[in-house]
Amino acid sequence: MDEHIPVLVGEVLEGLAPKADGLYIDATFGRGGHTARILETLGREGRVLALDRDPQAVAAGRVRFATEVRLALVQAPFADLRQVVQDHAGDRPVAGVLLDLGVSSPQLDEAARGFSFSKDGPLDMRMDPSRGEPVAAWLARADVDEMREVIATLGEERFARRVAQAIANARTRAPIERTGQLAQVIASAVRTRDGKHPATRTFQALRMHVNDELGQLARGLAAALDVLAPGGRLAVIAFHSLEDRMVKQFMQRESSIDPVLAKLPVLPPHVAPRLRLVGGKRRAGADEIARNPRARSAVLRVAERAA
Repeated sequence: MDEHIPVLVGEVLEGLAPKADGLYIDATFGRGGHTARILETLGREGRVLALDRDPQAVAAGRVRFATEVRLALVQAPFADLRQVVQDHAGDRPVAGVLLDLGVSSPQLDEAARGFSFSKDGPLDMRMDPSRGEPVAAWLARADVDEMREVIATLGEERFARRVAQAIANARTRAPIERTGQLAQVIASAVRTRDGKHPATRTFQALRMHVNDELGQLARGLAAALDVLAPGGRLAVIAFHSLEDRMVKQFMQRESSIDPVLAKLPVLPPHVAPRLRLVGGKRRAGADEIARNPRARSAVLRVAERAA
């Protein structure tokens, strides 16, 4: 299966408000669902620069959009956004940046990628399999406290110590190298809650850790703000509270004035807010959730680059 349904498409287009001749950055290309819809709104002079750290996503995108001359597709993490824009857009102003965070359906559906506890495969979880350390290697060397910290912080798992200890005990008997193995170890330590598999939170935490997802997000947000032209829009879709909290705090911080300086008659340029919030958070409606349950947890926030 290679299908991925983009979420909040109408809301994203409303938030970005694409101009026919604008340059837009889809910094999390996935399978190109949002890119395709943005391209539909652009004229002949409009352009999309898309990037994804997953080589399979880039390869699939180059096949899907083989004849689309208005699209440039680059394999790179969105933390490298500044350099990618410099290399591929030059001095052309950027009218909008989209970040759609999380894991795509093809990544989850392919057992060999190791993202899913419901499909047995190698315990990898790297977005870019050519870089970094697979989950199996990290679990083989991390001590209980390291594992507990990652699982508690990134997975918000209240039984993190129990899970970490169960992993440590299990690896003394045999290396944990398969997703099915790890899911069974976690299930033996944590009960099912709210109808979700007991491994849900731990798998999320491990994926986020080996891909440095929060670090990538922090650098990607800063880069997006730097490359946007005045009046350009930043749209970010988050799927869980840690990401959404980071996005919310970033946008609030960059759209606020230091209270100490707020009473000055004229603000120095270097302390003026760099963003303006555009509406509140947006969520999927009931119809979209019925068509695509993944949209239930999606939160979209939009801000505009100040002049």
